[in-house]
Amino acid sequence: MWPFAVRAAEFRGLIEPHRVIKIGSPQPGVLASVNVERGDFVKKGQVLATLQSGVEKAAMEVARYRAVMEGGIKAKQANLDFFGIKKDRIETLHKKQLAAQAELDEAEANRLVSEMQLKEALENKRLSELDYTRAAEVVERMTIRSPIDGVVVERFMSPGEYVEKDPIVKLAEIDPLNVEVIMPAAQLLSVRVGMSAAVVPEAPVNGKFTATVKVVDRVVDAASGTFGVRLEFPNPGHRLPAGLKSRVTFPGK
Repeated sequence: MWPFAVRAAEFRGLIEPHRVIKIGSPQPGVLASVNVERGDFVKKGQVLATLQSGVEKAAMEVARYRAVMEGGIKAKQANLDFFGIKKDRIETLHKKQLAAQAELDEAEANRLVSEMQLKEALENKRLSELDYTRAAEVVERMTIRSPIDGVVVERFMSPGEYVEKDPIVKLAEIDPLNVEVIMPAAQLLSVRVGMSAAVVPEAPVNGKFTATVKVVDRVVDAASGTFGVRLEFPNPGHRLPAGLKSRVTFPGK
């Protein structure tokens, strides 16, 4: 157990990752590849792993082809144009009493049927486009990407393994870094969100860093008479590793 205070203004802290994430797959499947190893740095959006997706890609190509097909629409449009012209001609003849009402009614009915068939073809094309969008999304979900810039803490699975609910890798975001400090209850009113403090990591790391208070617990642990404070400071270039103990000094104390 660390002592609460080294000096009046100095407290022990632990430098931790900003966040730790276990990355799984949004859908079950067999891993085709896992592209990272423990200790690798990754960028947001980088491909971490892929699932076997041959069947899904084939289905996507079929959906894509259907989505761009226009032969049916052009045929229905040609029918509509034909029956529209025919109806206009018969209507002209009917006005001159050279065509019966039945012929005009039949021509109008054919035109309306052709119009509905064209509308149906257009709706089917839209459905095909939506099917392609869905199929492409399924294929995309079989590529697992990093949601953060970070470092691979652990790799759990390898190609050929079946993944369902278990994580594939664990990532840690270490820029920025958090500093967790346990302080005595007597200091509760002296620390506030937004104030700055100096952080000095333990050897062999050298340097002093300015951190900002992000969280001040408002529930004191009754058993120990302490509360927690979380600070945050930037770590460009991932200069500092997480897991180091540190000294944290608050100003004016």
